[in-house]
Amino acid sequence: MDIYNNKSKFKVGIVAIALLLAGVSLYYTNTLVKKLEQREKRLIDLYAKGLEFAVDEKVGDELTFLMQEIVGANNSVPMILTDEKGKIINSRNIKLPSEQNSSIEEPQKLLSVGEAQKIVEQEEKILQKELAIMREENLPIVVSFLGEKNYIYYRNSDLLEQLRYYPYVQFVVIVIFGLLTYMAFNYSRRAEQNRIWVGLAKETAHQLGTPISSLMAWVEYLRLDETADPIVADELEKDVQRLQMVTARFSSIGSEPTLQPENISVVVQGFMNYLQRRISSQVKVRVKDWLPPEKMVNMNRYLFEWVIENICKNAVDAMAGRGELRLRLREIPEGDVVIDITDTGKGMNKQQVKQVFNPGFTTKKRGWGLGLTLAKRIIEEYHKGRIFIKTSEVDKGTTFSIILKEGIPEEE
Repeated sequence: MDIYNNKSKFKVGIVAIALLLAGVSLYYTNTLVKKLEQREKRLIDLYAKGLEFAVDEKVGDELTFLMQEIVGANNSVPMILTDEKGKIINSRNIKLPSEQNSSIEEPQKLLSVGEAQKIVEQEEKILQKELAIMREENLPIVVSFLGEKNYIYYRNSDLLEQLRYYPYVQFVVIVIFGLLTYMAFNYSRRAEQNRIWVGLAKETAHQLGTPISSLMAWVEYLRLDETADPIVADELEKDVQRLQMVTARFSSIGSEPTLQPENISVVVQGFMNYLQRRISSQVKVRVKDWLPPEKMVNMNRYLFEWVIENICKNAVDAMAGRGELRLRLREIPEGDVVIDITDTGKGMNKQQVKQVFNPGFTTKKRGWGLGLTLAKRIIEEYHKGRIFIKTSEVDKGTTFSIILKEGIPEEE
């Protein structure tokens, strides 16, 4: 399986597995919560029965002691006991100020009457608030004390509430950890790719240096030969200069490129004039320039021309050496420059459009599939611009769009 070219499906698969695991965890936890709720309900029922038996005079002392032990065993489920009129008689497992301050038991020694009264009123408010919550959560359990009906209100224990939200907290923690891990690995992968790009570029520039020097010597030799056609020497010299430019491009990729303001119209028009002489005569090149005459763009000229050349040559290949290649230069309201490159070639389907900038992807029988990857890197990472496929239709053609930042002319 080609993981790289199918990385979108791979990511979807990982997300699906993560969601499945999260769903299983939520289901299991919710099932456990429901069982604990039923258990606490039975505990409250047992608590109610224990109260009834504890005050029943017909029950023996041993059984009364046992019932009191059952009543005292509830140390987790909050509950409130009221009479028929709703007056609170007793409460259990609810945090009250008097329980946190043991001095309330002796107010005449440590607290004034006013302070004790404030605490009592505060506890009443707390109990009434808890009672309202309990009435909404569960129906009360009816117990009879000496012929009078009383009601036990209760709610889930704090442990059960924490358990209810635990899987969601766990899920959030796992997601955050997963994102941080993904970012760390992605950063590491990109750093490794950068080192490979730089090493490859530097080595290529180094390897090209020797044959270029040799070709320059041969050009000078042809100029000295009176029998040689001077046109051959001139054209050969242009190609040698072109090779020197390619070497300069690789050297620029291998180091931090320097951007400087350039007249974008002059750069594009000059390069297209050069390219026109080196592609099929059956390919018509049209350049429409709607920019102001002195429109400047921050760029590294060598690298930018490489991008244009790569896209244009791909377009010529897509048209099989016959068609029309159109370039449109325009300015957007933000002041940036947009360059649209349109061909009348075979176009691409949606799947190909998604993968066109991936390393190794190519629709040609030959080629490494690195040209557009380098183009994206040059435009987006070095020039801080954007490059994307604006439109592409099968058998109709493709339009690439490049957006570059506006440059500030240098002061003389």
